[in-house]
Amino acid sequence: MYPLGGHAYTVGMTGAPGGGKSTLSDRLIERARAAGGEIAVLAVDPSSPFTGGAILGDRVRMQGHATDPGVFIRSMASRGHLGGLALAVPEAIRVLDAAGFPWVVLETVGVGQVEVEVAGAADTTVVVVNPGWGDAVQANKAGLLEVADVLVINKADRPGVEETERDLVAMLDMSNLSGWRPPIVRTIASTGEGTDDLWDAISGHRAYLEGNGMLRERRSRRVAEEVERIVARRLEHRARQLCSGAAYERLHRDVLERRLDPYTAAGEIAAAGES
Repeated sequence: MYPLGGHAYTVGMTGAPGGGKSTLSDRLIERARAAGGEIAVLAVDPSSPFTGGAILGDRVRMQGHATDPGVFIRSMASRGHLGGLALAVPEAIRVLDAAGFPWVVLETVGVGQVEVEVAGAADTTVVVVNPGWGDAVQANKAGLLEVADVLVINKADRPGVEETERDLVAMLDMSNLSGWRPPIVRTIASTGEGTDDLWDAISGHRAYLEGNGMLRERRSRRVAEEVERIVARRLEHRARQLCSGAAYERLHRDVLERRLDPYTAAGEIAAAGES
């Protein structure tokens, strides 16, 4: 399918849980469909620590589009292993791209390092925060402002929206930005207020990337990173194979009984893998 892709434009939606990302994604679906385009949504759901199943809250909030043939919504359960999503997400996007979807929205839950990496698989990354000083600070601590192309203050009808925007502006002023400065958009996803502004901001960023060749540059960098991750995963698998068997058990015993240090043992294992 790889030769069939390269046409879809991807939008990453990330931010703290409960920020209203799913409802915003639902509004983006409405906006894309109103413009006549098909759209797919990949929602990375947290998993139950007991059953491993996804909560699927995202699809519940988007069920109004379930019968629309121009909309595809799929939840991807993290199953507690978010690292694997760094490889699974580009593959899933590739399938949707090959299927002909011009827009793909990637929604992640949480603000950890891996979620930021997953959101970075998108052409435009939207970071959602809510009114409240702490939320903006947490977004900055998590590195979200570094990957943000568009900043959204959702639930903008709540108190504290002015302070939150002021904090975000101050953080952007302190950042080493060159070229594109992420716009700050206020939305109330529950009513749809600000959705058009968000769509315009995403479209503006797309035009900016396409106009100066940065879209191709971003995608080139992502492909290089994906290839590197695949190579690392295969080498990791090979390393696990080398750390088994009689020869490994002998080295393990020598290290345990302090006849050999761990680095020398690892060197012998690596040398055996190269031969």
